[in-house]
Amino acid sequence: MALGLCLEVLCSLGGWLSLYTSFCRLNKHRSYEWSCRLVTFTHGVLSIVLSAYIGFIDGPWPFTHPGSPNTPLQVHVLCLTLGYFIFDLGWCIYFRSEGALMLAHHTLSILGIIMALVLGESGTEVNAVLFGSEITNPLLQIRWFLRETGHYHSFTGDVVDFLFVALFTGVRIGVGAHLLFCEMASPTPKWFVKVGGVAMYAVSWCFMVSIWRFAWKKSIKKYHAWRSRQSEEWQLRHNGHLKTH
Repeated sequence: MALGLCLEVLCSLGGWLSLYTSFCRLNKHRSYEWSCRLVTFTHGVLSIVLSAYIGFIDGPWPFTHPGSPNTPLQVHVLCLTLGYFIFDLGWCIYFRSEGALMLAHHTLSILGIIMALVLGESGTEVNAVLFGSEITNPLLQIRWFLRETGHYHSFTGDVVDFLFVALFTGVRIGVGAHLLFCEMASPTPKWFVKVGGVAMYAVSWCFMVSIWRFAWKKSIKKYHAWRSRQSEEWQLRHNGHLKTH
């Protein structure tokens, strides 16, 4: 069983490395980070679809059955995701592209998935955490691509930022709090699984603080820009020309 899991994770890691290599060859005029972000976007979309299917259709429901035995589909998705996180953590360390918080997030994700695979249980809530963690990931990557191509300061960029902040706050913080409560209240999950859940939620709050700081600064900047435009329009209507300094 353990050998089979190791082989599946290695195959997953090889698959993500191959995809990254393919993106690098197809985008030779772009940076390595461009190709890595494409891999991250692909994993984000794939993991959202698979984890949503497990949580909402295949089951069991994570809010009522935390700590339940892993299903075969949960195991396959966790192996697929574990291979990705190993790839991305290695990439981030090699290129020194991320700070301590993101590295801590990846490390906790890897340890959490390994723990669920070794125990043969708690895949239900780990899968739910995967869904909540990845649901904002595609938006984050789209935001980066918009910046790289010079299209971030636009209506599209504003929509992406709004959806990202709203989803992060509502799903990762709001729904995440309810999931953590169910995990802590249930007698089934192991104590160290609960500790891991608390650690992941704490990391989410660290991200949340940074995100809300960004959202506040952007909102203030947008407000001042709107006031400036209103002032210019008023001057044109009443004076026929703009005020010059």
